[in-house]
Amino acid sequence: MRRGAGGANLLALRSHNTALVLDLLRTAGPEGISRLELAERTGLTPQAVSKITARLRQDGLAAEAGRRASTGGKPRTVLRLVPEAGHALGVHLDRDELRAVLADLDGAVVGERRAPLDLGAGAEAVVAAVAREAQALVDRALRPGAAGPASLLGLGVALPGPLDHTRGILHRVTGFPEWDGFPLRDALARRLGVPVVVDKDTNAAALGLAVGGAGGAGCSFAYLHLGTGLGAGLVIGGSVHRGARTGAGEFGHQVIQLDGPPCTCGGRGCVEVLCLGAVARGDLDEAARVLGAGAANLAGLLDIDLVLLGGRTVAAAPEAFVRGVGAVLDARARREGGRAGAVPVRIAPGGARGVAEGAAQLLLAPLFGRGDA
Repeated sequence: MRRGAGGANLLALRSHNTALVLDLLRTAGPEGISRLELAERTGLTPQAVSKITARLRQDGLAAEAGRRASTGGKPRTVLRLVPEAGHALGVHLDRDELRAVLADLDGAVVGERRAPLDLGAGAEAVVAAVAREAQALVDRALRPGAAGPASLLGLGVALPGPLDHTRGILHRVTGFPEWDGFPLRDALARRLGVPVVVDKDTNAAALGLAVGGAGGAGCSFAYLHLGTGLGAGLVIGGSVHRGARTGAGEFGHQVIQLDGPPCTCGGRGCVEVLCLGAVARGDLDEAARVLGAGAANLAGLLDIDLVLLGGRTVAAAPEAFVRGVGAVLDARARREGGRAGAVPVRIAPGGARGVAEGAAQLLLAPLFGRGDA
């Protein structure tokens, strides 16, 4: 895979102070921000800001955005982020589909591909499919002569868990135990020649939502993803919560019916098997009620501010799921009599490519101090 000459420089920029400056440049948008404002808002000295911005300009990440009137002295030069100076690939591996996006430094999608996938076809076939679609996307979106330097940070991959996010090793993916112990991150890094980060699909989506400001700064929310499986991404105080062993969010396999129907995880009566069973019968009201019961458990345990729903099954009947999950949370709030009222339920922004965009943020967010991938 081709990698832009600036890719290594971008990864080398990961420092706290540089991240502060980059994030302010990003949020300032095309209008830009002055060095003096950067110093005031970061708490850094003007000299430190000048050194950081000089390096960012040298690497093509920042550029002048004009001048702004000053209260005294000469007008201030304002700087802006150059979004096209860097890109990240994001790949969502579902049980039956692969979706890939290429995002610039602003997180804007500049290319997208979809392809059928059999997650049970074996590691060699899946790795080859990721490499093929990623290469095709880069070749088309970052072709020679395209505007801006083709600086590729790397690849973020999101897929069903459980897995070890830190080492990029899969565990017994629900329904596909043959993946247990496979070093997906290292296999893809060798194949593609770029840095790779691996995380659960729900965590990636939750990271993308947090970076996008879902619920507001510092919000704690649960992203519930109902598609071919069921999982949760947890954002606590604005940060993705992965747990000590990166296993948090296995929401679908909490047991809510003892001696219920067997689940593919080996348990019985899990939220996932009950919810997907109701979907298969065409009983969406029951599916939403089961999903709501699980959401109410989360709300009670974590005291979250918001529940966001996503995934292809939810997307097929969004009103039914918002209504059904909301009704269970409303009933819980009435029983408890809390003055804050029920936890609100909304459809997550981003649609079908939300997980893939979140996977790209596994590479992008740390540059701006917004993630720990």
